[in-house]
Amino acid sequence: MSQTATILVIDDEPQIRKFLRISLVSQGYKVVEAATGGEGLSQAALTQPDLLVLDLGLPDMDGQQVLREFREWSRVPVLVLSVRASEIQKVEALDGGANDYVTKPFGIQEFLARVRALLRQAPQGETQPALISLGPLCIDLAYRRVTLDGVEVALTRKEYAVLAQLARYPGRVVTQQQLLKDIWGPTHAEDSHYLRIVVGHVRQKLGDDPTAPRFIVTEPGVGYRLVGDA
Repeated sequence: MSQTATILVIDDEPQIRKFLRISLVSQGYKVVEAATGGEGLSQAALTQPDLLVLDLGLPDMDGQQVLREFREWSRVPVLVLSVRASEIQKVEALDGGANDYVTKPFGIQEFLARVRALLRQAPQGETQPALISLGPLCIDLAYRRVTLDGVEVALTRKEYAVLAQLARYPGRVVTQQQLLKDIWGPTHAEDSHYLRIVVGHVRQKLGDDPTAPRFIVTEPGVGYRLVGDA
């Protein structure tokens, strides 16, 4: 990764953002800033940064939630930068998808070294696009929004989760067990009736006939595929 990398800083403290911007720009990086979690997720979708620097104490939503939502569609490295120094907070962030964790106050040279290390480790070409279009069906993973022919489709949390998981693997079969474990948890891996009910509701809202599906294809005894004109 070259030093032309783009780094998104999500922090509500203007002085911290200014300090990081000056330090990172001096090393040749491009810096994008956001003061809230919602703004940060929007900027992440728009700019597709190479690294995310994330504060946990944000005014509109907890940074752990920002991390979870970001990880639904991006594998870009995340460096948490927070005053929260407890082991529990660090473990939660790392388990939630953070790649590194630095507590405030921090030394700028160590911070820059960690940035360089994460950029070296960054996967190439593996970032999931934030917006997935399958003909008239669009799933916006960054904004958790689904539209059909330009009209927003109202889905429950579980309905959206199932559709979004299928959208991450367009044209490929996602097994029932994988969907159940990812969305309901590992203890529900055999509860296929939950999944059938939710898929039925999604199909109904999309106007998708299971006997002649436009979008969700059932692979009997295996799982489901999301299809369409990508």
